[in-house]
Amino acid sequence: MQRLFHGVSYYPELWPEDEQARDIAEMKAIGIDLVRMGDFAWSALEPDEGRISTDLYRRTMDRLHAAGIGVVLCTPTAAPPVWLTHGHPERCFVDSEGRVMSHGARQHASYDDPVVRSACLRIAEAMGRDLGGHPSLVAWQIDNELKCHVGEDFNPSSVAKWHRWLERRFGTLAALNEAWGTHTWSQHYQRFDQVPAPRTTPFLHNASLSTAYRMFSRESIAEFLDEQAAVLRRHSSVPITHNFSPAFAVNLERMSAQLDFASFDVYASRANWRALVFDHDLFRGAVPGKAHWLIETSVAHNGWLGEHEVVHPPGYLAAEAVASFALGSAAFCYWLWRQPRAGAELPHSAVMSSWFKPGVGHAEVIAVSTARRALEPLLRDSVPAPAEAAITWSDLGRAMIQTEPLGGSRMHAVDYLDSLRRWQALLLDAGVLRDVRFAERNLDGLRLLITPMMPYPDPAFLARVENWVRAGGVWICAPVTGTRAAEHTVPLEAGLGPIDALGGVETVFSFPISGAGASGEAFGRRADLAGWCSALRPADANTRVIGQLHTSLAPGLAFVTERKLGRGSIIVLGATPVGNDGDALLRELVKHAIECAGLTPTLRASLGTLICPRQRESGKRVWIAVNLDGEGGTVELPSAMKDALSGESIAGGKMALPSFGWRAFEEG
Repeated sequence: MQRLFHGVSYYPELWPEDEQARDIAEMKAIGIDLVRMGDFAWSALEPDEGRISTDLYRRTMDRLHAAGIGVVLCTPTAAPPVWLTHGHPERCFVDSEGRVMSHGARQHASYDDPVVRSACLRIAEAMGRDLGGHPSLVAWQIDNELKCHVGEDFNPSSVAKWHRWLERRFGTLAALNEAWGTHTWSQHYQRFDQVPAPRTTPFLHNASLSTAYRMFSRESIAEFLDEQAAVLRRHSSVPITHNFSPAFAVNLERMSAQLDFASFDVYASRANWRALVFDHDLFRGAVPGKAHWLIETSVAHNGWLGEHEVVHPPGYLAAEAVASFALGSAAFCYWLWRQPRAGAELPHSAVMSSWFKPGVGHAEVIAVSTARRALEPLLRDSVPAPAEAAITWSDLGRAMIQTEPLGGSRMHAVDYLDSLRRWQALLLDAGVLRDVRFAERNLDGLRLLITPMMPYPDPAFLARVENWVRAGGVWICAPVTGTRAAEHTVPLEAGLGPIDALGGVETVFSFPISGAGASGEAFGRRADLAGWCSALRPADANTRVIGQLHTSLAPGLAFVTERKLGRGSIIVLGATPVGNDGDALLRELVKHAIECAGLTPTLRASLGTLICPRQRESGKRVWIAVNLDGEGGTVELPSAMKDALSGESIAGGKMALPSFGWRAFEEG
């Protein structure tokens, strides 16, 4: 990390050009040194088809460069101009109910339509050719929040591409029919072009088909990113990113493979500060070895027509920035510089009002600049300490849960992202340094792995896990993991497929347990159970029951087992404890796993206060503590330390942090 950026989104096409000098002067005054622009500028850059001018952007970049402000330039393909889609419904996005989107918002065009794809690459080519060598340019961002507002595309071009994708994947109809069990409901296909895209039907499509279409769609949008990246790289050596969110309908791991570094958007309020930490834990390792960016957050509050979020209290923004930088982000950026005077996001906060007066978050931006200046020398000399625990992120698992939220009902909601956040919060509260790690990544450095909501763990993943466990790792195989086969069918060899053998268990019953009056008892605690239940019986001499089921549906069976395997162990959790008692039980389970893995956090903090361990080039550890809930907190120092910024000595024991306060410590 060579420097920390403090940035803002800027829209020169929306404001008089003669006001830019005033904008830039104010940016300099409050410590903004990065501008992100271009993401919605297509109609200004190419007002008529084929008539492209980037002159306004070149002049703006000249002025920013003269002021020492870097630029992130976005390709503007998220908001196609009217000439591309008006009167051309065949070029527009089609949803699962057959509704054709129209011009008027964004993401309304179909990126699978060849005319649209060609136009997108043409504007990207022009920007790369004209501006790719500009000295102000720090990075490219491709498009903006791909699949933020829309999911799978059912445009005729998408459906035709789907058929070609299936043929490449299966080779023969016989292979597809066998894998998907298509004699179910007489769905047996005779040609690839007969396989429907999963648009609205009287009831439901085959699960195999629905999940496959999600994965196809996510592969297609990743190819769109790949093609733009290739165009830009022909003209520019500047690194390329994209702004993600874990909620968007994309394959995060597949898309990250073509990026030089990862970026993300998050609009976490004080009450939802854990979402900020989760996203950093996820995107920190998305492009290994490269610092990630928080490229978009709100100065004071999020807002759009009909809705606005709670305003940040004084002090929160600086705490959010300190946490972001400490967790590995090399940039902290706002949407947006000046409150929009028109459009769909009128109530959104900005650094400056539309009448160019300081917004409610203006003073907080200055506080962020002060914190950044204090932190930058320390963070340039250190990196986030390697995680010792991780949660598995599976893009296929997420697609399967979106098709089939297994165990979900009116009594119990099942959501992939919510489940992972719950497990990550357990590690966070336990003071363990953690990642949210893509399923295809290695397990190097980890001592504890938790894998929730991964219906199909493929053989390569399980082989990595087994070797890692035998070498001393502790794996929690959390609910729903292993319940489905590769093509979203039910495994035939055992209730949890190959996990039965690996975990040393027999899945005796597999059934929904919500509302059945069932509970589970483990670690001296008892809690109601919900979701999907795999009722277990030990099937190996090294497997023991550590959590007993209490239900007449599965008498004498277990919901938690532990198998010693080599120097490590596998814990299989067959059902989800819920409620406050469930949270307490899971905390005990995670505590047990942490102890088995030999993890011992050096610094402990009260809930609501985040500890960010970092490592200097010398190998010395540094800890940054920041209070994020606004309630103030304490940090427990095991021995005397010193302030990592001032060098002054600090006695061991409990140290108080004020509301949204932060400190940096290192060994004396």
